[in-house]
Amino acid sequence: RFVLIDTAGIRKKARIEDSSIERYSVIHAFAAVRRADAVVVMIDATQGIAEQDVKIAGFVHEEGKPCVVAVNKWDAVEKDTHTVNEYDKRITSDLAFMRYARTVTISALSGQRVDRLFELLLSARENGMRRITTGLLNECISEAVTVTEPPSDKGRRMKVYYATQVAVSPPAFVIFVNDARLMHFSYLRYLENYLRKSFDFTGTPIRLIARNKNE
Repeated sequence: RFVLIDTAGIRKKARIEDSSIERYSVIHAFAAVRRADAVVVMIDATQGIAEQDVKIAGFVHEEGKPCVVAVNKWDAVEKDTHTVNEYDKRITSDLAFMRYARTVTISALSGQRVDRLFELLLSARENGMRRITTGLLNECISEAVTVTEPPSDKGRRMKVYYATQVAVSPPAFVIFVNDARLMHFSYLRYLENYLRKSFDFTGTPIRLIARNKNE
């Protein structure tokens, strides 16, 4: 069973009229994202990815929501053998922070691939609730550290002691180290990618937090 919340369209700030009704609609739409179990980021295929689409997707990502990118009105687009690849490249580029999200082309008018959309939403939600046992998690982190050693600064190298999962929806992991100040963003991203390679987190953001061992 699904409860669907069809939010009001969210326009650019410059186009929002001085209307309490429209402002309320925008606030209500963002509130709907906050309480959703999974989100469909809808893109109009006839217009491509707009700047506002990227901002909305960014909000969904920051809220840690499992999501699917749905390219609607696909039946209205003139297509050739390269059309799908071109759209995929554009989405990958513009929504680089959301590469974990699956994309599906649909037609709300004809119902084309809408069933696939629901399959992907369920999968994303399940992955967002995934728990990894502490043993498996630390095996993965240990392997990642062996493959690429942690960063150092002024001769002092960061040591990774152990990791534990502290939350789901989105899955969140705390990594205990000797000095969290030595944890570069790039190394956190590397560890995230290693976790994604080892476990199925398709469709959901995950959070990694570095903490000093004595905290």
